[in-house]
Amino acid sequence: MLRTFDSSEFPPSRLVAAKRGRRLSVCLPARNEAGTVGETVAAVRRELVERFPVVDELVVIDDGSSDGTAQEAAAAGARVVASSTVLPEYGTEYGKGQAMWRGVHVTSGDIVVFCDADIRRFDPGFILGLAGPLLTRDDVTAVKGFYDRPLNGLPGEGGRVTELMARPLISVFFPRLAGLYQPLAGELAARREVLESVPFVGGYGVDLGLLIDITERFGASGLVQCDLGERVHRNRPLSELGVQSMAILQLVLERAGLAEENAAAFGWTAQLLRPGKEAVPVTFVERPPLSEVPAHRKTA
Repeated sequence: MLRTFDSSEFPPSRLVAAKRGRRLSVCLPARNEAGTVGETVAAVRRELVERFPVVDELVVIDDGSSDGTAQEAAAAGARVVASSTVLPEYGTEYGKGQAMWRGVHVTSGDIVVFCDADIRRFDPGFILGLAGPLLTRDDVTAVKGFYDRPLNGLPGEGGRVTELMARPLISVFFPRLAGLYQPLAGELAARREVLESVPFVGGYGVDLGLLIDITERFGASGLVQCDLGERVHRNRPLSELGVQSMAILQLVLERAGLAEENAAAFGWTAQLLRPGKEAVPVTFVERPPLSEVPAHRKTA
């Protein structure tokens, strides 16, 4: 049975005492989130850096934004790093997984917390709920967040890709993860040595890929989840959800050993075919564990 916590169990004063000299990094991968990233950064700085010294490092990985994401994040007090400038020898294409992998490289905390940058009315309790089990329990390796996700104002109606694609695939191929309420949630925290020991799948497959790889390497008993309350963010149209679903399908086929024989990690492309529309190529890419990257070992 997957252990489940509630963010209310981890008030900031408790986590300050529980840090015991350990450093906490918060990393926000962001692409064209100028409307929300500044508010998120400001809330974390105000409550968890200045009021309570929980967060030691706050980094936004700007993943090729064409709006004011980088400027808004910097003005609110984050260190902003352009994704394409980090370890470019491993590819410079954009994608959430690539941005997260680079985020681990450029941060230094003993614990790294990832949150999406598109959340409206960001609650700093998200950070507390994700970091809390790691700071207070030595037997936890990673924490996955879950929450209520309203869709057009209706509670509990978000998570369409989770219910229609990810959950059936998990049930068949990776039932050890079936107890997760939201396996595709962007909110995750883990110990640095854990994140440095596993590969990062590019694009939308990264969230589920990390869960599969972490539990495969470190066991499922160290994975826990935490209720973060409610998350309000931009809901994507069905046309975009098809691309996300294809990425999830590619990931599961690869991890289950059912991908095309001899398909290389770089360059396995499938096409999303829809009547009356151009085919959309979706490429499966993967970054190696940072523990195997010479440039990372030199800076770690």
